[in-house]
Order: sequence, then C-alpha cells, then structure tokens
Amino acid sequence: MLQASIKKNDKQARLLIGVVSFVVFAAVVALGKIKVEVAPGFNVHIFATINAVINSIIAVLLVAALVTVKNGNYLLHKKIMIVALVLSVLFLVSYIAHHLLAGEAKFGDADHNGIVDDAEKAAAGSMRIVYFIILITHIFLAAIILPFILFTAYRGLTAEFPQHRKLARITWPLWLYVAVTGPVVYLMISPYYT
Repeated sequence: MLQASIKKNDKQARLLIGVVSFVVFAAVVALGKIKVEVAPGFNVHIFATINAVINSIIAVLLVAALVTVKNGNYLLHKKIMIVALVLSVLFLVSYIAHHLLAGEAKFGDADHNGIVDDAEKAAAGSMRIVYFIILITHIFLAAIILPFILFTAYRGLTAEFPQHRKLARITWPLWLYVAVTGPVVYLMISPYYT
C-alpha cells in the first residue's frame, strides 16, 4: 500500500469539499441564466468539443484506474486518478466558457431560432425523449458526484484505504456514467448548435 500524500484533517476536508462543491454547483446553475454577448472571433462550440474529448479521456482513465488497482498497481492507479481530477478541472473551465459564450441549444431546433415547434418535434421524434432521459440523468449525477469524487480522493490521499474503497464503489460507476454520457449528449445536441 501507499503512504499518505496529505495529512488527515477531516474537519478541514469537509469544509473545503463542501465549499468547492457548492461554488461549482452554484456557478453551473447560474450559467443557465447568463450568456455573455461577445464575438470572440472563433466558433465557441469548440469548447463543447473539448468537453466531449476530455470526458471521453476521463472515461478511459477511470477504466484504466480500475484495472490498475485490481492488479495491485496502486501507484499507477493514484497517478491515473490525479490526471482524471486535473482533466475534470480543465473540463469545468471549458464548460463554463462554452455556456457563457454560447448559451443553451435546444434539441430539435433545426432552424436555430430558439423555438422547437411542432414540426421540429415531429422530425426529432422519439430521439427527443432519449436525449432528455440521458441529459437529465447526466445533469443530476454530475450535480451530485463532485463531493463524492473529492471525498474519495481525500480518503485515498490520506491512506485511509478501506474508506477509500467503500466510497469508490459508489463514486466510480457514477463518475463513469457522467463521463460517458457527456460525449453522448454532445453528439446528440451538436447538430442544433447555431
């Protein structure tokens, strides 16, 4: 087993994880109401593409991390998970940039007028239902997963491996679902970007 990388301080960790989780959640909720009207001189949807790529890489890293820990390679597992955490921070920055600059796209809005009329709904058909099911589950789990990820990382970094494993059994599948459905949502909504 590995040695602790950080000193255990549950009170401080709970406070920090709680504050970070709240701030990130509040920022993401606020994004639904804010769009910055600027012309940056490039296609702002490049950020959505970057997000999909980052999420795809995170999904691969999560699987690789599971394989490495199952094979007893704890140091490689730790390195992979740290890379996944760093990529998650980059994802968040790119996600915020995309939503600030692009606003919201509506699934089925083929003429890009911001309204999905009956004809567009009919054209999108049952894929609208599939899209919204994937989107709603993705958003819900993305909203609640951050404190789980941070507490799981904290338990690993403080070498509290039984607690780390217990949390990881919940965190890992949820994080993987969010990482996989992110690119799926992107592929489904990107035709409706303006």
